Amino acid sequence: MISRVTADFESPELADLAMKRVRESVEYVYSAKMMYHRTGENPTGMSRSSTFSLIPAYYNSHSNYLTDVIGSPASEDIIPARRRYRTTTACIVCGSAAVDNVISVLNAMGGSNIRFAQ
Repeated sequence: MISRVTADFESPELADLAMKRVRESVEYVYSAKMMYHRTGENPTGMSRSSTFSLIPAYYNSHSNYLTDVIGSPASEDIIPARRRYRTTTACIVCGSAAVDNVISVLNAMGGSNIRFAQ
């Protein structure tokens, strides 16, 4: 029987390494593909946010601090949204005898939300 195992990864590079390791170390793997989530490429949600800097403004002899907060609009230079949100799903089709081995390799390579269907 053929089964499909999927796992989520933080970046396409991690998913690619995990699929390569599965192909090399597990038998009865028929195909391995990755689905890249492109919604993380749009930094529109981040462009409306702000960054805040905490600046010490006053210090007295009793170890009391007075601080000031400066807010500024966020830019892509400060918050690299394209690098932060690049989740990828790896999809591996294998024989049902290899499901446990595939799941263990994906888990060891940093996969999360691992699920399988027959």
